[in-house]
Amino acid sequence: MKIKKIFVVGAGFMGSGIVENAAVKGLEVVSYDISDAQLEKSRAGIIKNLEKSVAKGKMSEADKDAVMSRISGTTDIADCADADIIIEAVAENKDIKTEIMKNLEKHAKEDAVIASNTSSISITALGNMFKNPGRFVGMHFFSPVPKMPLMEIVVGYQTSDEALANAKELGEFMGKSCIIAHDEPGFIVNRMLIPMLNEACVLVERKVGTIEEIDEGVRLGLHHPMGPLELMDMIGIDVELAVMEVLHEEIGDPKYRPAVSLRRMVDSGFLGRKAGIGFYIYHEDGTKTPNTMLLR
Repeated sequence: MKIKKIFVVGAGFMGSGIVENAAVKGLEVVSYDISDAQLEKSRAGIIKNLEKSVAKGKMSEADKDAVMSRISGTTDIADCADADIIIEAVAENKDIKTEIMKNLEKHAKEDAVIASNTSSISITALGNMFKNPGRFVGMHFFSPVPKMPLMEIVVGYQTSDEALANAKELGEFMGKSCIIAHDEPGFIVNRMLIPMLNEACVLVERKVGTIEEIDEGVRLGLHHPMGPLELMDMIGIDVELAVMEVLHEEIGDPKYRPAVSLRRMVDSGFLGRKAGIGFYIYHEDGTKTPNTMLLR
């Protein structure tokens, strides 16, 4: 594979997962964030994940050290200049992403592929920020990135065959099964998933079932690895709200209109695992209990 170095924009949950996955597979990875503290938090989280693999005998201590040696952090976006592929993984906000794309174009080498991990925003619209929109493609990873085997490659109207091929090659090298989606709101997976997540919020609002029962119903009845409320907590309540707002604005179908409770949770800072509270309250001992404030 000719791709040797990738540059990941954003050291949050998704960005950190992409960095870890790529480094484990042997790639040199640069993690970019505007915050040194966030870079340090990301690095500590990756080390913690790798130490779990060492404890389970899936990785040696030497392998863990080798993985970490392939990861570096920076607060200077100009350090993307020698990357073969640049992957943006920041907040699901078009204005923020657009500003990043403008900065990336100033520094990225001409033959670098630039990708977005967006789960809902138009790849065509974001790609139009570039002089050469053909270099831009969607690479939608799923969380947690190191464990989830799927990647959606999203083709914008002007995405080149070369950018598509490079994205597919990298995805498969990282151990992903790649599906190709055209540039429709929500692409393939979220187009189907979001209405279910939103309806789970409505079931909580109307007290049709408890938080735990709703999750258990989906886990055991539909054989999903986790329930919809657990899933939203893991991804981030604010992230899910942003995705729903994009889909509702672009498609207009009422089934994508965010539940009122989702907005109120964001207003309250109930953002999920990253905040320690969402549909569940997450305790220091690793356990979780339902957030009863949502059931009043």
